Amino acid sequence: MKRFTLALDLVDNPTLIAEYEKYHEKIWDEITKSILDSGIIDMEIYRIGNRLFMIMETEDDFSFDKKSEMDGSNQKVQEWENLMWKYQQALPMAQPGEKWLLMNRIFKLT
Repeated sequence: MKRFTLALDLVDNPTLIAEYEKYHEKIWDEITKSILDSGIIDMEIYRIGNRLFMIMETEDDFSFDKKSEMDGSNQKVQEWENLMWKYQQALPMAQPGEKWLLMNRIFKLT
C-alpha cells in the first residue's frame, strides 16, 4: 500500500465553502466508483480555513497518470471536476491546469 498527501485551496468564501462541504457529505456514486476503480483504497479530505489536505491510501501499482487517463474518458468525473472547480482555486505554486498538488513528507516519528 502507498500513501499520498495532497493540498488545494478553496475560494475563500464561507457560502461556497459550505456548499463544497455539502457536496462531500455524499459524493456521487459514479465518483466513488471511479476512485475505487483507479486503485485508491481510502481517501480523506480535511479543511482548515480555505486550505484542503487530502490523504490517499492506494494499491501498490496505483498511478496518477493512469487515474488521469481514466478520469479524462469518464464523462461523470469530468462533470464533477468542472462543478468542483467553482469552489476550488489553485495553490500559488501550481502550474496552469494543476489542482491538487502532492505534498512532501518532511517528518515521520517512526
